[in-house]
Amino acid sequence: MVVRKFPRFPVAIPSTLVQRDKLRYNASVKDLSLKGCRLESVVRPFTGMQVELLIELPGEPTPIHVNRGAVRWSGSHGIGVEFLTVAPHEQERLKRVVEQLSGQVGQALIIPKDEPPKA
Repeated sequence: MVVRKFPRFPVAIPSTLVQRDKLRYNASVKDLSLKGCRLESVVRPFTGMQVELLIELPGEPTPIHVNRGAVRWSGSHGIGVEFLTVAPHEQERLKRVVEQLSGQVGQALIIPKDEPPKA
């Protein structure tokens, strides 16, 4: 059994993965914690690569911006990203989302890519 410092919560949130060459790729966050996430994307960055991540939340005008993340693993189950640099106001937004998820344990937050966010 893996013991984690920060609990992960299942989600399906559209996002954008930005590699250091500034190329953008569609991605979907599949689980989320305060310090990282697992996501799926067509791109397979290598372990240790630095990436940027934009996590699109329903009802929010702008995505949560993770300035700098590090790919910790990449494989058939997706991509594991540790959040290294997140601006304080973005960290607060992330904390709010994770707190909401912790109150919904057992229920995944699923946001269809084609559905507009609800106000």
